Amino acid sequence: MPPRLNIPPVTRTILLVLTVQSLLNAAIRYRQWTSNSNIVIPYLVFVPQLSIVYPWTLLTTTFVENNVFTLAISAATIFHGGRYLERAWSSAELAKFVAIVSVIPTVLSFATLVTFFTLTGNEGWTLTVIAGTVSLQISLLVAFSQLVPAHTVTLFRGILSLRVPRFPILYICAVAVLAMTPLMTSASFFLATYGFLTSWTYLRFYKRVFPDLDSSQPTSLRGDASETFALAEFFPGPVKPVVASLSTAVFDVLVSLRICTPFSQAEISAARGDNNFIQRTAPGGARAEAERRRALALKALDQRLQAAASNSAARSQPTSSTPPPPREPTGPTVQTQPGASTQTAMTTQPTAMLGETNYTPDNEGMDKGSA
Repeated sequence: MPPRLNIPPVTRTILLVLTVQSLLNAAIRYRQWTSNSNIVIPYLVFVPQLSIVYPWTLLTTTFVENNVFTLAISAATIFHGGRYLERAWSSAELAKFVAIVSVIPTVLSFATLVTFFTLTGNEGWTLTVIAGTVSLQISLLVAFSQLVPAHTVTLFRGILSLRVPRFPILYICAVAVLAMTPLMTSASFFLATYGFLTSWTYLRFYKRVFPDLDSSQPTSLRGDASETFALAEFFPGPVKPVVASLSTAVFDVLVSLRICTPFSQAEISAARGDNNFIQRTAPGGARAEAERRRALALKALDQRLQAAASNSAARSQPTSSTPPPPREPTGPTVQTQPGASTQTAMTTQPTAMLGETNYTPDNEGMDKGSA
């Protein structure tokens, strides 16, 4: 009997909706297909010029794929990524995350296409289909980069090794190339870019993080102030200084506009691991969070181990160099004392001992004199 797949509820629902909507989209397009027509379904996928009267398409369009190739990749990504994050975060947190990274990139892509139409007058921009799980897939990669920033993936038997934070940028590059082919629309590149920025912004500044039950932290915190999750960490080394200075300038502007708030001292301390802060999540979340914190705590842990080893060596040094004092000689034990000595001690009168007092009653002395 084959093993039963254990898929959490939110991940299972997303896979079901993706499969049903993609098959429905394919069936409708097949029935209406002609050689001279480009069929779109504005009540299922989002088309800027046609879907304004169908507001639910801002969410449903994310779970529609137009071909078998992208559908297979989407299903595999959601199956593995969704299961991992749902067990690490909880079902409610994953559902909230999926809704955010589905709707906001679609709205931003819609605004971008309308802007291009305004600038160029080309109506083709407003007829571009905004659909697919591109924004969701790259958001899952960003979430993995937060949970396991130090993890390295080895490809082609060790020929290529990449850290997890490099994958979102590589994904955007791959989507930019595929957008030039019939496999993806030109809007896919905008979905990938806005999905990356939306998911990183939410995880960096807004996602609630709860302390572990054994922690002394009284309240929940928001965001992730760790240095390993900075925006510049997703880019190659030569580009990091430029991205860091640019992101800092944008953040300062957002703070001045009161859109974002600076991190508190408690959040910075939690990110550095100064107060043993661990996120309280569903089973398995503590392990994932601990793996993320491990990259930040390796240096401090090494210093503590060295200090403990030196203190232990200092305590054991005089003990090992100084010989133990000689033991005082003791009398024979009960087992080694001869039986004759024991019998003599029981039948003879005890000898006088130092400090012993002999008491003789007066009547006994008078009886002896008269005798």
